[in-house]
Formats: sequence, C-alpha cells, structure tokens
Amino acid sequence: MAGAAGEVRGLGWTWRPVARDPLLARAFHSCTELRGRFYLVGGLLAGGAREPSSETVVFDPAGGQAVRAAALGGPRRSHHDAAPVGGRWLCVVGGWDGSRRSATVTALDTDRGVWEEWTAGSGSCPPAGLSSHTCTRISDRELRVAGREGGTRTQRRYGSVYTLRLDPGARTYCYKEEGCHTVSRSGHCAALLQSPGPHPGHQLLLFGGCNSAEPEVAGHWSHGKIKEEPPVAPHLMEKLSRLLSSGQGSQQGPRGLRHHSCSVVGPFAVLFGGETLNRARDTICNDLYIYDTRKSPPLWFHFPCADRGLKRVGHRTCLWNDQLYLVGGFGEDGRTASPQVCILDIFI
Repeated sequence: MAGAAGEVRGLGWTWRPVARDPLLARAFHSCTELRGRFYLVGGLLAGGAREPSSETVVFDPAGGQAVRAAALGGPRRSHHDAAPVGGRWLCVVGGWDGSRRSATVTALDTDRGVWEEWTAGSGSCPPAGLSSHTCTRISDRELRVAGREGGTRTQRRYGSVYTLRLDPGARTYCYKEEGCHTVSRSGHCAALLQSPGPHPGHQLLLFGGCNSAEPEVAGHWSHGKIKEEPPVAPHLMEKLSRLLSSGQGSQQGPRGLRHHSCSVVGPFAVLFGGETLNRARDTICNDLYIYDTRKSPPLWFHFPCADRGLKRVGHRTCLWNDQLYLVGGFGEDGRTASPQVCILDIFI
C-alpha cells in the first residue's frame, strides 16, 4: 500500500497497516472500543458462509496484539451491532444467529469475563427481528435502534425506531417503539451529531442502506439532553479539516451505499467503503466520504481511492487515541476477509 490511496491538490490519504492477525479476519462483525481494547464479536469468516462465528477477539491497539477472549458462551452472531455500557459491559444487540434474526441482548461482563443472557423486562415491545441494523449509545442506560426489521421471509416497507433501555444491575432490557418510522434500510450506518443552525442539540442521522442519498433523522435531542461527549481527537479533526479545505463540498451524498463503515470525529461523520446498489459489477467500494456539520446546511466531501486493495465491505472503523482504525471486512472479491488493522493516514 505504498503511496497515496487518494490525492487531492497535494493532499493525500490512505489506510496504513499497523497490525495483522488471522484472528481479525472476519466481516459483518461488531468492533467496539471498551477500556482501550477493541472487542470483535462474531461475524462471517468467509464469503458465502451462513453460519456466523461465536468467537470474541480482543485487540490491543497500543500493543498491536490480538487474542481470543477467555469468556465462553458468546453469541453466535453476524450483521448485529454492539455498544459499551457503564464502562464494563459490552452489549450485543440483535443480528443473524444462523437460522433467524434476533432482537435479544447478550452482554459480556468484562469485570468477570463472562457472557450473560439478559432478559426482556415487563412491557418490552421488541422488533420482530433485527439484522444489518444500527444501535447507537445515547447514554449509559439508553440505546437507539434503527434499521431492518422482520423475519427471514418478510421485509417491511418501512423501519421502526426503538429506544432500548438497559438495566445492568437487573440484567434486563426493554424495547419501546418510538412514534417515527424510517424508510426500509439495511446495512446503513448511524451518526449522533450536533445539530447545525441556530437551535443547538443533537440528532441521530442514518446514512445509506437504501437507494436514497438523503440522510434521515432517527432522533433529535435539545441542548443539554445528551451530556456525554464523544471521544476527543483534536489532531485527527485538524487533519480532516485541512483535507476538506482542498475539496469541493456538495449537498449530495453517496447514493445506494450499504455495509460501509461510519465513525463520528467531532463535527464530522467519516464514511468508508461498502457496497453500492447502483452497479451490476464492481460493487465493492474504497472511497472516503466525509459529512461536515460545521455549517448549515451540512456538506458532503468525496475523496476517491486508487488502491483497489483497500476495497472493503462488512468492515468496521473505531476511534481511539486520536486515530481512526479500520478492522476486518471482505476485500475486492467479496469473499476473502482482511486480517489487517489499519489507521487512517492523512498527509499534507
């Protein structure tokens, strides 16, 4: 991967490899940072596989080492999502278990090193089944779930938005269906960003997962309702700002993109790769898209990539220690999982 993957007016970017391990070779997994470690749960180990992995792999980004988690009884899942809770639990929500779409919550207690099956509390109204959905952490007790919903033989024309409330002490969860619906999305991403304009607050935006290029609002919170701030990455934010200054913004985002990655870096949503719904061939992408909310209306910036070896689908990105990491995913052939961990390298 020598040289620039993408160059714009003397600026360049690429994904620079920093580690390689066969344990990391998987796609449609979850990758969650908790206590300075990346927890990779499940996924598919090869293209065409229908039976997801039940393995949990822990990657130490500081040391560059990956190990299998000692905890037994992990969920067999792919196309799921996960979120850290209370600085202790890793909560896996929904996904494909090899025979059906699930809406259950399974949690890894990192203090005790054991997996726990949490139970639905009274009054819980769970989705019929979740797959290729998103699960966004709003607070330590509340997640917002959006996306594909239904069994293997049914697919709704719309998607419901759910609030998922967690009680770690009781090991219970409770779904509540919100009053809003979205278009039917699968393989989209979600980004919790500060609202632009004169009325500050936060909004949860959904990108991709359908033919539309328009982001969709799946939740809005007024100023002060969300008190936790995302991880600070001042150097990466500065580099992204300089990269954007070299490009031409547009109000039109990527159209028909799914199974891409997304990470929030300050006022930016950074999207990479995925599969386009608008091509018959060469569907797997390696482009970088950045959604900039610093002005109203927000602008999209597109940075193409020349390195076909960076094509990814079903991968994840994770922000840690002022760096954005790329983990796993299938490559250009859509079948071979990448064992590499890379960081986003922006050179000026």
